[in-house]
Amino acid sequence: MKAVILAGGLGTRLRPFTEVIPKPLLPIGEGEKAVIEVQIENLKKNGFYEIFIATNYKSKYIESFLGDGQQYGVNIYFSIEEKRLGTVGPLSLLKEHLNMPFLLINGDILTKANFNEIYNFALKFQDSPLTVVTKETLTPFRFGSVETDGDYLLNVEEKPDLKIEILAGIYIMKPSVFEYIPDNKPFDINELILLLLKKNQKITRYLLNEYWLDIGRYDDYSKAQEDFKRFLD
Repeated sequence: MKAVILAGGLGTRLRPFTEVIPKPLLPIGEGEKAVIEVQIENLKKNGFYEIFIATNYKSKYIESFLGDGQQYGVNIYFSIEEKRLGTVGPLSLLKEHLNMPFLLINGDILTKANFNEIYNFALKFQDSPLTVVTKETLTPFRFGSVETDGDYLLNVEEKPDLKIEILAGIYIMKPSVFEYIPDNKPFDINELILLLLKKNQKITRYLLNEYWLDIGRYDDYSKAQEDFKRFLD
């Protein structure tokens, strides 16, 4: 099976770390492994042996660090954007290689997701070119929430958590999706989703229950360091 890791982001929210090291190479767990190494090992564990790395910012660092994938027991190929193409645009450069359903993952995601299970789930829906993986998150609310009836107060809940279902940065795509992705132009996942819906194309959703963390911000990167030992257990 094939997978694409998006590793071309600037990592502006993690500066000054990313001024020297591209975000996918940031160390996790006292320097034991880079984020992208954890992803590659999990992909291999789930049967993905052909992995394409879409790069832009500091691409040579990533290529030199990972090599051809031999040390991880997979085949790694690199696709370098000459200009920034967003979160879906880079796939247009790989179109000829992605002739079967494939997994796409953001390079700043740390997760224990069962990629093989997600892949097989997506294959059951022949009428859907795209499966999005979602995750329920709890966001603290800064204010007390009130329940009212006209001019009367019925109840108050002090600073409730808001449950929101978000895109988890993991997708399964079928080759037919390329009909909707422009060649070598900036194009993001939200644009693709809205275009597919506009064209009355079905999009399937897989709700992720396993551990998941986006390390795009400093606070989340710090949390990843704390979680890493438990993550490996």
